[in-house]
Amino acid sequence: MEWERAKNYILIAFVLLNLGLAALLFLEDRRYTLTPERIRTMHEVLSGNNINLYTAPMRRFAPMRHLEISGFYYDIDMLLGIFFPENEFTQEETSDDEHYIFFSENGNLEIFNGFITFTNENLENRAITHRDAIEISDAFINENFPDFVREVVFDEYGGGGVQIIYRQKYQGQLIFSNQIEFLITSGGIAWVEMQFGRVIGHSADTRRIFALDEVMLTFMQRMRHSAMENPIFINNIDIVYLKEYASNQEGSVYPAVPFYRIKIDDNDLEFLINAYTNESSNF
Repeated sequence: MEWERAKNYILIAFVLLNLGLAALLFLEDRRYTLTPERIRTMHEVLSGNNINLYTAPMRRFAPMRHLEISGFYYDIDMLLGIFFPENEFTQEETSDDEHYIFFSENGNLEIFNGFITFTNENLENRAITHRDAIEISDAFINENFPDFVREVVFDEYGGGGVQIIYRQKYQGQLIFSNQIEFLITSGGIAWVEMQFGRVIGHSADTRRIFALDEVMLTFMQRMRHSAMENPIFINNIDIVYLKEYASNQEGSVYPAVPFYRIKIDDNDLEFLINAYTNESSNF
């Protein structure tokens, strides 16, 4: 009898504990969620300054961890295998031990100051459809860098090709500073430019980020004069990771921190605002 009563007490205590934890989680969730009133006020302030938000606002602003990413140094043998699969190339002598130039009749590969550049000047610079260009660049990415996703597609200024930008995705989060950019013409890949670090993982500690309404005030202050001349229409807002500082020294590691990314209609620029500090980036 005593044992049955003890079991009931334990069960009641367990239920009360779970109810308490649920209440704490609910309060914590509300703490980092924009209220309808804040969202409404944000829309009113922006529209009063000729800035229009045509995308669903990000309501959650829970603390985030930064990413640890290596500097911009590379596996040279891997790159040679990608760009010279037949293993036929010549290395050019350079005065810098960290400056590499390789060439063949199929193109030139240069690795210098954290950038990888491959050019093929033998291709005809004739126009190509977006669909055909994407098919070529997607095939390259899927074979060699499958964790990169297509981000931007646009005609090269001056004609003659299509430029396509890919960025790395890690555990569902986009790494803005890990980038591969192509110029595709009717002859194939005219050039590729890359810069990326190796993702080591998330940091152990989280840090509070600014809410979207606070970030939009920073954006408004930066764009107020432009908005006075022409209305601004924001079509997308998300959070990406950006590594602002890096080197090409082997073994170097740097933090990539979360940034709000704001895209507007009829503009190729992407406005980046540090989610930790609410300061705009010059990237």
